[in-house]
Formats: sequence, C-alpha cells, structure tokens
Amino acid sequence: MQWSKTESRARFNLATSGVAPFALRELPVDLETLEINGDSSYGYPPLQNAIATHHGIDPECVVESAGTSMANHLAMAAIIDPGDEVLIEHPAYGPILDIAHYLQANVKRFARTSDMGWQVDSAEILRAITPKTRLIVITNLHNPTSALTPDWVLREVGEIARSTGALVLVDEVYLDAVYTGTPRTSFQLGPEFVVTSSLTKVYGVSGLRCGWILARPDLARKMRCLNDLYSATAVYPGLLLSVAAFKRLKLLREKARRIVEADRNLLLNFLTEESALSAVWTEWAPHRLCNW
Repeated sequence: MQWSKTESRARFNLATSGVAPFALRELPVDLETLEINGDSSYGYPPLQNAIATHHGIDPECVVESAGTSMANHLAMAAIIDPGDEVLIEHPAYGPILDIAHYLQANVKRFARTSDMGWQVDSAEILRAITPKTRLIVITNLHNPTSALTPDWVLREVGEIARSTGALVLVDEVYLDAVYTGTPRTSFQLGPEFVVTSSLTKVYGVSGLRCGWILARPDLARKMRCLNDLYSATAVYPGLLLSVAAFKRLKLLREKARRIVEADRNLLLNFLTEESALSAVWTEWAPHRLCNW
C-alpha cells in the first residue's frame, strides 16, 4: 500500500485497482444545493435504502463505511476477539491479512490452486477448520485472480461454517465486474454470511469512499456502534453524492464495462505476444498473477 501510494505515479499505472474516475457533471446533482452539514446519525437513510435496494435486502442489514477496506476492518473487529482463529484464503488480498493480524487473530490459511482454476475448494476449508474457528474470509471475485466462486460452493462453505458456529466474510467489491449474469450477493445465502463491498472499484467513484457491510441486524448494530471509534460522523457531501451515484449506477457500470473490456483485449494481445511472460487468465479478469 505504501508503494502504491508513493511510487506508482506512472503514465500507464498498472498498480491501480479501480476503473478510471469520471467527471462530477455525470452525476445528477446540483452543486448549488449541495449541503456541507447534515444528518450524522447511525446511517443515512437514503443511502442505506439505495444499497439495500441494489442487493434486494432489508435496510436494517446495511452498515455504511469508508470504502471496502474499512468495511472489512469493521466487520472483522465486530466478529473476532484477540486469539480467535480466522481462516483466510491463499493467495489473498494483502490488507485483509493485515487487518486480521492487527486484530491479533490466530490466522490460518487454506489454498486456492491453479489446478482448481483458483476456485474456493470447500474440502480445503473442511480440512483447515477447527472448533476454534470464528471466521472464514474469502473474496469473490477472487483478489488477485478474479476467479468467480458459484453459489453452490458458497453454500458448502456456509454449511461448514455453521457446523462450528463460525461466520463467512465475503469481500464482493469486484462482483459487479461480472457484467453478464451477475450473481446475487452471497449475503442472501444464509445468516452466517457477512458481505463487504463498495463503489470504489467497478464504478469509478473511489473518491466518494462509499462502502458498506451486509450483516444480520444484531451484527449490523454492533458494527455501527464500533464505527464510532473510526469515523463517528460521515462526510455529508459524500453521502449525497453517493446517493446520486446510485441513481446512475447502470450508466456508470456500462461506461466502466467499455473501458475494462477494451483494456482486457489490449492486455490479452500483449500477453499473447510476450513469450517471456506467463499469466493467469480467468473469465472475469481485472487482476493478474504474473511471472517473468
């Protein structure tokens, strides 16, 4: 993270993980009516409702957060205590591991392998889980390979978690990059699922820091209270602009889709021509694992 923030100012930046931003004029908002101060209670109802509608769930299950990384931090901090056992996929998104270590969890890993197409292997989780396991953490689409884990595998993971009283945290920040037949959120698969996501990657509005957690109501309330320690008052203009973004979400996604598909074609052509470079290529691949 330090390198990407301080050393990645290149003309063609391959370190960035989101779609290029767009002009503010593309959002349905009148800057003359944009307010600086406003409601600072536990959740901004228009945004909670927009997120809930997007996922087809009850607004009481929505917790707003400053991006997906803070969503992951809030979710894990509300679920685990120091010393609790947490199972995390390998390879994994680095900051997720950092959060678990920061919270002093006993981190164990389960493998995603090329032989399985980088899919979650429920048998690997079953071998790794113990009665002490409190949380299983995965990303879908997988970060870094972009492999899509289907619902039937996620259900198996949920059943394994349920057998020990554990929960399953699924970071879905890239899931909407599945542009055709987009899966529903795994939150709808059962009460043991907790989901994090945001508008920061697929939609090109990273600067709004519009993130969220989907959790059953009792956990959601705990996470809202815990957030008092991190960001007691949200940036109100950001809330208003996030609601405006949800009103144009389909248009933003289609614009991003054109950019991503063009870039994927360029990258595929490059990888085909470069014999010295090998890469993982998955169907929904905004990420790469490369070897020189």
